[in-house]
Amino acid sequence: MDPRHSFRTIYPYIIILILSLNSIGCKAQLSPIFYESTCPNALTVIRTSIRTAVSRQRRMAALLIRLHFHDCFVQGCDASILLNDTPTTERTTFSNVGVGGYEVIDAAKSAVENICPGIVSCADILAVAARDASVVVGGPSWSVGLGRRDSTAAYPSQADSDLPRADQDLQSLISDFEVKGLSERDMVALSGAHTIGQSRCVAFRGRIHGNGSDIDANFATTRRRNCPLTRGEGDDNMAPLDLVTPNSFDNNYFRNLVQRRGLLQSDQVLFNGGSSDSILLEYSNSPSRFASDFAAAMVRMGEIDPRTGANGVIRTICSAAN
Repeated sequence: MDPRHSFRTIYPYIIILILSLNSIGCKAQLSPIFYESTCPNALTVIRTSIRTAVSRQRRMAALLIRLHFHDCFVQGCDASILLNDTPTTERTTFSNVGVGGYEVIDAAKSAVENICPGIVSCADILAVAARDASVVVGGPSWSVGLGRRDSTAAYPSQADSDLPRADQDLQSLISDFEVKGLSERDMVALSGAHTIGQSRCVAFRGRIHGNGSDIDANFATTRRRNCPLTRGEGDDNMAPLDLVTPNSFDNNYFRNLVQRRGLLQSDQVLFNGGSSDSILLEYSNSPSRFASDFAAAMVRMGEIDPRTGANGVIRTICSAAN
């Protein structure tokens, strides 16, 4: 056989193999041991900082998990939400009203900079902080892939277009998560982060005053006491997202939904005769399955379009594009 003919025959397969290996390489860029040689104590320092913050304010765990989520859903997990020195910032957008925990990430970053200047990205600190916050309040742990780099710009318009809203229906939520590479099961599991934390009256006023058939009447009456119907009155009054154990990471959030006691409309649509009902019932009956799926979904969410290599920087101050 002519060697040239043989090469022409196998050449397309070589190209396919190279492309496949490149694809695998892109997905494998993040590694749990990324800082093992460059900053071996980084994760310990971050964990100590997060434990201290959550012990001072239990609600901080929910804020840190939410902060990581809101970062990853806008141009990927690049710490763009932390930027506060640009004319336009994600922090002040409508979708990020009520988001907090910035000062905790700043403190963790400062502590890491003291031992390893210019090594650990703000995006990685956000990802690790979410995991550590979960553990402090009794939630699951997971292996965090590391090696993200930071953005030098914020994306306020995309924050308002891409982040889920409290009044969304089930299908639009599913679509929003699918765009980010997350499944319906991921969406339901990640919504379970609402087993801790609180929400502002302005986000749930319409639901508790709407007299809908998908809300428990006694629950609605109780919530109305601290959230008047009139817009502008009590907008910032807070209520727990989980009626039963608002400061502990468990599956009571899902049990509340089965009883039609979801605080947000976007919570209750997860159990209202739709395709997610079966997943939600699964989590309401099995805390361990919820914890396992939540951890897996957090890993997938934390790998949404990470910046790596020359595609980003290591910011020395998380709030500044330095």
